Amino acid sequence: MSKYDIIVLGSGPGGYVTAIRASQLGFKTAVVEKESLGGVCLNWGCIPTKALLKSAQVFEYLKHAEDYGLKVSGAEHDFGAVVKRSRGVAEGMSNGVKFLMKKNKIDVIEGFGTLKTGKKIDVDGTIYSADHIIIATGARSRELPSLPQDGKKVIGYREAMTLEKQPKKMIVVGSGAIGVEFAYFYNSLGTDVTIVEYLDKIVPVEDDDVSKQLERSFKKSGIKIMTSAEVTSVDTSGSGVKATVKTKKEKKY
Repeated sequence: MSKYDIIVLGSGPGGYVTAIRASQLGFKTAVVEKESLGGVCLNWGCIPTKALLKSAQVFEYLKHAEDYGLKVSGAEHDFGAVVKRSRGVAEGMSNGVKFLMKKNKIDVIEGFGTLKTGKKIDVDGTIYSADHIIIATGARSRELPSLPQDGKKVIGYREAMTLEKQPKKMIVVGSGAIGVEFAYFYNSLGTDVTIVEYLDKIVPVEDDDVSKQLERSFKKSGIKIMTSAEVTSVDTSGSGVKATVKTKKEKKY
């Protein structure tokens, strides 16, 4: 059984930075990671979504080049190449964390870690112990009962970042930071996007001024917005998805 001063469970921005600092202070340190170093943020969240948004922004500039005194004709996008670039950016960041682990002499234990009594962690059947265990496992998206995800027609954020083909239409359920990012990205590339938000404004945790301005910008871009609304059921039996949205008057899309 391997013994450490500190084991960090999870290698996201909280976990890997903690591990680096612990090692710098002289502690024998290990990190347990079930997937890719950097966690969801570097591999499936903040970093790759910003890469997608940058591609969308550049395409927006090309479409409105004349506003900047430039002429661009025949601007097109390659959806597959945009997704590939995003994954490449994420991979590069993850490899950067891998280098930092090696540089700081931190052991990387690959596998699913389970906390045990007596300051121990079971990683796929192998037991590790430490004087201190730091839990940095982050969070995961919650699947709604009315929206069971099948990974094909009803998808989560991972699938939304790696679709092989760009959808013609898309309903984004929820208008928090992640929802509006995907709405902007897909709309910019030509997908017909509808946002369904349960509360009475989009990005509901932000200031009213931010919400109002973003809603104006989105509507100007052609994004449909439904507030005080919820998707009560979905029918995926056909070629696409039929969603029943409950508002003052129930509607189907």
